[in-house]
Amino acid sequence: MKIAILCSGHGTNLQAIIDSVKSGYIPADIALVVSDKKDAYALKRAEIAGIETVALNSKDFKLREDFDKEIIKNLKKRGVELVVLAGYMKLLSPYFIKEYKDKIINVHPALLPSFKGTHAIKEALQYGVKVTGVTVHFVNENLDDGAIILQKAVEVRDDDNEETLLERVHKEEHRIYPEAIRLFVTGRLVVEKRRVRVR
Repeated sequence: MKIAILCSGHGTNLQAIIDSVKSGYIPADIALVVSDKKDAYALKRAEIAGIETVALNSKDFKLREDFDKEIIKNLKKRGVELVVLAGYMKLLSPYFIKEYKDKIINVHPALLPSFKGTHAIKEALQYGVKVTGVTVHFVNENLDDGAIILQKAVEVRDDDNEETLLERVHKEEHRIYPEAIRLFVTGRLVVEKRRVRVR
């Protein structure tokens, strides 16, 4: 199976996925890494691994859908069957989601449906929760709302700050995201409305 990974930043989850493909844990081929930022270190990681990259600037397109259509054109050209969001900071248009229905997955640094959006770690600390975690989920048209594939709890310690908690959350992301991709690639996920079963 050919997968594409969309990134905006440093690419630590991308690296975990690259390593899992290289080791054979994920039996797939990373056909393309796409970034909406030309200076994203994720692109460098992909280049080092010998993976083809595409960098696109959304400001070069009139509409968000036009930007997504250009990405999709690149994905279809390479026969991509699974789209993986790894620190991709743009919302996908309904057009994109329709084109790859139930074939787009994302990782979020909280136990959804709690703490949706871009400040999940900060909000978990401010709220005073004792446990937060990581969620891998399918992407639908609503923010951080798709059917949940895997979750892993992470304890919030009394002396935690954003940096220390994020470090432990990232550690779990790097473990369960490759696991979820492996389950998808090997055909072991069954989606039944909001429930995802592993067979």
